[in-house]
Amino acid sequence: MTKVLVVDDDFMVAKPHSRYVSATEGFTVVGVAHCGAEALRAAERLRPDLVLLDIYLPDMDGISVLRELRAAEERDGRASVDALFITAARDAGLVRAALRAGALHYLIKPFNQAALQEQLRHVASLRSRLDRLGEARQEDVDQIFGTRPPGSRELPKGLAPHTAELVVRILREHPGGLSATECAEAGSLSRVSARRYLEYFVETGRVEVTLRYGGTGRPERRYRRIG
Repeated sequence: MTKVLVVDDDFMVAKPHSRYVSATEGFTVVGVAHCGAEALRAAERLRPDLVLLDIYLPDMDGISVLRELRAAEERDGRASVDALFITAARDAGLVRAALRAGALHYLIKPFNQAALQEQLRHVASLRSRLDRLGEARQEDVDQIFGTRPPGSRELPKGLAPHTAELVVRILREHPGGLSATECAEAGSLSRVSARRYLEYFVETGRVEVTLRYGGTGRPERRYRRIG
């Protein structure tokens, strides 16, 4: 289980966020804090794997909290905690500061349960990939950091960058997953072509595939973008 510390100054906001986390498979809330000092004490005591941090706190901003956490990790040799900002702050400078402080992502309020759970699953995916890695290939690093668009990678013969980007966009627009037929219809592609790109993304770890069993015949392959 991924242990989560929820940090928000508003009790009525922290409650639903905690509920969203608890409803996500593989995640559990180990504590809730309503100010920066309380968050730092809770992190030291509870040692969470992930902190959901608001920017606006009564005693210090969330970015300062994350910097203090990073300093404590280095000073005490404790395991690093991942951080996901959940805030109404829209200033681009704050987004940049959050990134530089080491946040995994920045989710702007208001958002629904599905949006937060999607980010939590992304965190779980990143942690799983890193746990499995011994020696990282450049492709592994690109997938973790999301630094290259699909078209900038070397594609297998017969696959075109602009079509790869189209398929990725379709996957992004269908977070619950879709079949090769549905992908083909959404992108005006042939089913064979759509499946080739989808299977390529499965092979490179960007997409996961599940089987849907219906009536007679072979099960349907469903594709969902990871992260």
